[in-house]
Amino acid sequence: MILYALACGNGHRFESWFRGSADYETQAVRGLVSCPLCQSTDVTKTIMAPAVVNRAGDAPARESVQGQEMVLLDERQVEARQFLKTFRDKVMSESEDVGEQFPDEARKMHEGDIPHRHIRGKATIEEARTLIEEGVTILPLPVLPEELN
Repeated sequence: MILYALACGNGHRFESWFRGSADYETQAVRGLVSCPLCQSTDVTKTIMAPAVVNRAGDAPARESVQGQEMVLLDERQVEARQFLKTFRDKVMSESEDVGEQFPDEARKMHEGDIPHRHIRGKATIEEARTLIEEGVTILPLPVLPEELN
């Protein structure tokens, strides 16, 4: 596995794991590598310090850049990611995926046209904004970097 530092054409920077450089190239050409913030597929690799694996062979927690050791994820960040993953897993297991119908289904439940149930699905930023303005309670699910590929 290889971790690449990436940037989209809108200047957002992010990281993503790939099986190897060929996998990155194949996915990028097919438009499968996208920015987690704006979904742009205009993505390029950026300069990144090499990862250093510890003696136990675990995933690196630190990197060395010009002789200085830098912490990649501190304990709080690791705990926050685990909390978000646990939260996502619970929502995914206890809700119905209504896909692209999410805005319509959420609105119908809010207006009392259909019984309330736990749903999840897809909505554009504009659709989400409209739902919020209408008083519909929605919550975007966090996407962790390791879930993007």
